[in-house]
Amino acid sequence: MIRRLLDQIVASISAPVACEADSSKREAAIRMATAVLMVDVARADHVFEKAELDLVLQLVEAHFSLTPGQAADLISLASAKAEELTSAYEFTSTLHRHLAADEEARIVGLLWRIAYADGRLDKYEDSLVLKISDLLHVNRAAVMRLKHDAAIEAGQRRS
Repeated sequence: MIRRLLDQIVASISAPVACEADSSKREAAIRMATAVLMVDVARADHVFEKAELDLVLQLVEAHFSLTPGQAADLISLASAKAEELTSAYEFTSTLHRHLAADEEARIVGLLWRIAYADGRLDKYEDSLVLKISDLLHVNRAAVMRLKHDAAIEAGQRRS
């Protein structure tokens, strides 16, 4: 009986540490999945321009509250994963499993901003963002609103 009580005490003390580790793993998986999808959209038109890279870095830094160095490291790792990417499903399922609907929509908004980074929307970028938004189960009306907002923002940046 004392042994069981001692085990319960140890388990309750260890639980916050395990929870923190799980939370850190979850956050790292979300960051990586988001970054890979961002890089994949930037490369969808087969041209990864400096403007797109700069915007990806800026968005990752701001969205995840990272330092410029941390954002660059994440994008470097994500780029390597994006090179080998055969399907976005692995990464969208990670996001869908861990994020609420509004957070998924926010990511779709980031993807539209990257698609418009060079001031125009390529058909491959458009198709990929729509595919990702479907995999994330983001409402089509919200997707179109986010697309519209990104187009307006891109036009303002180029003016």
